[in-house]
This record gives sequence, C-alpha cells and structure tokens, in this order.
Amino acid sequence: MAAAVALLVTGCGSGGSAESGDAGATAANGGASSAAAAPVKVTDCAGKETVFDSAPKKIVTSNASSLEMLLKLGAGDRVIGTGFPPGKGTLPADVADAGAKVPVLGDMVIPKEKLLGSGADLYVETFADMGGMGGGMGTAPTAQEYQAAGIKRVFLHSTACAATAPTTVRDLTGVEGDIKSLGQVTGTSAKADALVADMEKKVGAVKTALAGVAADKRPGYFFFDFDAGTKQPMAVGNRQVANAVITLAGARNVFGDVDGDFKPVSWEDVVARNPDWIQLGVRNRGSDAENKKAFDDAEKFLREFPATKGLKAVQEGHFVRIGSEVTTIAGTRNADTVQQIAHTLFPDQVKDAQ
Repeated sequence: MAAAVALLVTGCGSGGSAESGDAGATAANGGASSAAAAPVKVTDCAGKETVFDSAPKKIVTSNASSLEMLLKLGAGDRVIGTGFPPGKGTLPADVADAGAKVPVLGDMVIPKEKLLGSGADLYVETFADMGGMGGGMGTAPTAQEYQAAGIKRVFLHSTACAATAPTTVRDLTGVEGDIKSLGQVTGTSAKADALVADMEKKVGAVKTALAGVAADKRPGYFFFDFDAGTKQPMAVGNRQVANAVITLAGARNVFGDVDGDFKPVSWEDVVARNPDWIQLGVRNRGSDAENKKAFDDAEKFLREFPATKGLKAVQEGHFVRIGSEVTTIAGTRNADTVQQIAHTLFPDQVKDAQ
C-alpha cells in the first residue's frame, strides 16, 4: 500500500474524463491580471470545454503540486483545502508558511463526501480521477455530483493527460500552459506570465550553454524512483514531465522509448541500458539530515544490489541527488531542476544552478 501511494503521489496520471465540468490546463483565451475575464474557457484531456464566467472564490486542490502552483500565483488565500498535503520541507520557502495554513481535507485522496461538501467552486486535480483508482483509495464523485455541488474541475494537462499524450514530451510547454491556464482562471495572468518567463529564461540559458553538445554525446540517464520500491524499478516514460526535464538538461532518458508516463520494468532492462548517470529520486523527508540519509540509502542499494553494482554509473559514482517532486511533478521548480542536472552533468558548460 505504501508503495502504491508513493507511486500515486509521484505521478500516475491518466486520461481525463470528457464529461461536463471536467476541465484541463489549456485555456482558449486570455484573462485579466486581477479578475478572470468573462468568459475563460479551458479544455479537458479530450478537448471538451468548461467555461468560467468569473474567477473562483473557494478552491480545493487534489495535492501539494497544484497547491504550490496556486500559492506561486498569489491565489493561495482562496484555497480552502487540499488532499495529499505537502510534507515538511517540500514547499519552497517563499510559500511554505502560506501552504502550512491550508486545511487538510484528506491525508491522501480527499473523501468524496468531504470534497462535495467543502463549499468549493473549483477543484484543481493534478492527476485524473485519483479517487477512482481502487486499492482502498476511495470513490471519485461523478460529473453530475460535481455539478450538483457547484464545483467545476480543472485538470493539469501536463500530468492528468500525460499517459495518453499523443507525442513525446521534450520541453516544459505543457507545464507552462498549466500555469498560464490557472492564471487565467484565477485572474492572476500577470503573475503567471512572470513565472513562465522566469522558467523560460533558466531553461534558455541551459540550452545556449549546451548548444555545442552533439546528440550522440548526451549521456544516458536513469531516474531511480527509490521510494516506489526496489523489487521492481519504475521507469519514467517519454510522456512524463521528468522526460522533458532530463532532455532539456542535456541527457538522454534511457527509457525514452517507453510510450506513457510511468511503466514497471525489470532490473534486467536497466542493466541492458547501462546508464551513464542515475538520479536518486527520493521524496523530501523534511530536513537536510533525513534527506541525506534517504539519498545515502538509495546509493547504498545500487552499490550493493548484484544486478546494479556493475552499472557504469554506479562504478563511476555518477549519482544525481535531486528529489522526486521537483523532477516528476509539474511546477515552476522544474526549470530549476533542469539547471541542477545540467550543472552536474556538464559543469564546465553550465556554471550556475539554483
């Protein structure tokens, strides 16, 4: 169960519902800087529109990822509850205090009755129908029940629609679209534009620095999701946000030929692809000391496990110590992760990193 929950939080996105009220992250028109323009249209994963005639006043988020986006946009004062709350130390310092004040409606998926009775007029869901995934996770409300409760839904396209995305994700366009769309819906477009511009500046600097690195010189890179369990590794596919982060950082996702967001693979598969670098993907434990221990544990496993101790990356000590959340979950910090990975892999070309 713990492993299943870990995977869920990391990003087991699925296709969004095309029913009325299920909205996604690509808005069809612009919004004002202080109040949503009328109307603002957003689409779900199937392209069906939901219309906002005014900015929402009471928002519930499915987990810490969408909560962080709203806090960054300056709409945190309208968030009345969240599921999968941010753990200690997981939110960036500039929004951590505000995030800690948001009521927790569910330690995992928000119970159906609590969500429908929350009084929210908007529910932002990072992953499609998290509550309908079984395994004791609860039952998701129907589209009719959302409508009866006066709740409109917005899915983040970069995660909710990842599993069924039509093409490989190689950049952060989808994440930036999510941020801009939430900005339009909440009437914070000016802030959204500023956040996206900052992301583009950081990624652009890395792209310029690595312009001389030929495609065949890009090192193979494996994201090791340590918290998902060690019995069977979970590969990051080419529809996952992490694939874009890895690609922009100048590396080659060794499982970039896997269509989808995540896929269980075998250790034999990892050995066959023999990565040059391995990211020790662990979730934030809440303190530098606890995070260091988690990274140490992940590295120790790879150095001692018979199937992996002979890998090129392990033999050369090529480990990247960057957390899971900022790599696999959509958000403004994806751009920082691009910088950090690029700096680790290409220290001579990429001098600075956040």
